[in-house]
Amino acid sequence: MIKKYTPDSSDTPTRAVKPVASKKRADVSAKPAKSSRPEKLTNSTSTRPASGKADSKSAKPAKTPLKSLPKEAKIAKPSVKESASPVDEKLQKVLARAGIGSRREMERAIEEGRVKVNDRIATLGDRVTLTDKIFVGGQRVVLRTEAARRRVILYNKPEGEICSRHDPEGRPTVYDSLPSLKGERWISVGRLDFNTSGLLLFTNDGELANKLMHPSSVIDREYLVRIQGDVDDDMKERLLEGVLLDDGVARFTDIVDGAGEGKNRWFYCVVMEGRNREVRRLWESQGVKVSRLKRVRYANIFIPSHVRVGQWTELTEQEIRDLCMTAGFDSNNYTRIMRPSREEVAQIERHEKKLRSASSAPKRVKVDLRKRSPRK
Repeated sequence: MIKKYTPDSSDTPTRAVKPVASKKRADVSAKPAKSSRPEKLTNSTSTRPASGKADSKSAKPAKTPLKSLPKEAKIAKPSVKESASPVDEKLQKVLARAGIGSRREMERAIEEGRVKVNDRIATLGDRVTLTDKIFVGGQRVVLRTEAARRRVILYNKPEGEICSRHDPEGRPTVYDSLPSLKGERWISVGRLDFNTSGLLLFTNDGELANKLMHPSSVIDREYLVRIQGDVDDDMKERLLEGVLLDDGVARFTDIVDGAGEGKNRWFYCVVMEGRNREVRRLWESQGVKVSRLKRVRYANIFIPSHVRVGQWTELTEQEIRDLCMTAGFDSNNYTRIMRPSREEVAQIERHEKKLRSASSAPKRVKVDLRKRSPRK
């Protein structure tokens, strides 16, 4: 049985009691000044000791209410620490938020000595403010003081493109097909191999990209894979239980049969991590070969039917909210899901209309004019 607690008079907080006690003290000290001390004096004109002592004692209770102010009033007092603006933060966190790259990429850049703060080479663990001058690769980084609009786009990556910004071999990159940004950079949420196609997400929010890629978020990634070789139930069971790879134990969380029969079959498989070539290595550990691999889902995001290979589309505000919720990301931090301007809305609508018209356009049938029906 739960007793109802009724606060007693003795349980009242001390900050509320002190002013009352000081008031009583003032009343007690005022009484002797009027009654007791003047009676002992022989001269009626010598009231100086009584008035002087009464004034000195009555002045003390006037100071006590200041000491017994509530805690809220004491916290409200300005201090050097609180008035210091802006607050310092980790260097890699500030750079990731500015859209220069993901937090891991910024940590690598700091370790390589490519980041300077106030004409000094930065090191891991440095903390900066918005007033510091930051340079990455010799170029000044302009830090935003106000929240910017968070954007996320979906790209249907074809085979034969790499996920790096620059390739020394001159191969095409995924960034060549993305829309341009002013004062920001697209950050890829994970990577896909050169021979892997499918869904790839990009965002201008480095914190969101870091949260989506971090293993603690436990976000599932679904792939469609074509296997050359015999796949039986025992092999599926081993892949679901876990296989020891070079970088630790890995496993699929789900395997579903797709189309095909015999030695060329399709499977849908799901992993919860983003290790390098994890899906290929898992299947190859069982003695089979992966001939085709395509990512079809990342968290709650699928490839729309009207987005063809090599095309991109921008996620809506609701899709971004759902994605942040899936990753456990606080969408109110650093950047906000702000509504796009009229120009941005018009651009998005034109782009979507272009994608849908291209996907619904009928294919032209090529007619070989050399093959004509014989005349009768």
